[in-house]
Amino acid sequence: MSTQQPEPESQEAPTDPEFQGAESSVDEAERSGGDIDQTAADPTDLEGETVLIKVFRYDPEVEAKQEPRFDDFHVPFTKGMTALDAVIYARDQYDSSLTFRHSCRQAVCGSDAFFINGKQRLACKTQIAELEQPIRIEPLPHQEVVKDLVVDMDHFYDQMHAVEPYFQNEETPAIEDLEEQRQSRENREKIKMSTRCIWCGACMSSCNIAAGDNEYLGPAAINKAYRFAMDDREPEEIKEHRLRIVEQEHGVWRCQTQFSCTEVCPKDIPLTEHIQELKREAVKKNLKFW
Repeated sequence: MSTQQPEPESQEAPTDPEFQGAESSVDEAERSGGDIDQTAADPTDLEGETVLIKVFRYDPEVEAKQEPRFDDFHVPFTKGMTALDAVIYARDQYDSSLTFRHSCRQAVCGSDAFFINGKQRLACKTQIAELEQPIRIEPLPHQEVVKDLVVDMDHFYDQMHAVEPYFQNEETPAIEDLEEQRQSRENREKIKMSTRCIWCGACMSSCNIAAGDNEYLGPAAINKAYRFAMDDREPEEIKEHRLRIVEQEHGVWRCQTQFSCTEVCPKDIPLTEHIQELKREAVKKNLKFW
């Protein structure tokens, strides 16, 4: 069972009075079945500077926590602290039930994308010192919330796989004739930025078109299609096959060039530019001269 996170308007923190009323102090959380350490809301016992983070909470398996709310945590501030450091501290020191994803330092990047102070960000790259307090940390908008900051990513992964994100060459020679498939420096430079995608889902979450069209491939999937369609090591017929995938009704033509995906991408991929280039390629493919 999952729930849809209340949708913030214009990618800002929710302003609905009923939603804000769900914010809870530690005392309220304890009365409703929470197990937060009292010091989470009382910074007087902590030495040095502290920061206040307000973390979205929801747990469908605990009756007292099925109503979405925010819990307050006072976290000791240290130089270089990230938003991920703050929620890890809150979990380890105050409430072990606080649930979120992160894979930092495990050779897997992109799983800690949250909605922090009204913007999609990677928590591990977001410096606490650069944020206004209180710091609101929420799950990605436009996704179903599984628990606390964890959202269901299945649909995002389905869209990514729909563009066949793997190298294809129907003319692969016999094993004994295989040799290195060289790529020109110019072509490598052309697709270099598109290869940086870490499948975090931040761009998909920021896209208003994706929010209203569940079939839209989305900026991440289209960028992945761009990465392979523009790779000159694939034969022309495969490129045409990829263009047919992205020029469908719910493909590149649904993009309204709002640049929201480009603005939130933690890897600085020019997603909107790649989408527009695929549009141009699709048009050229369909031009016929007699």
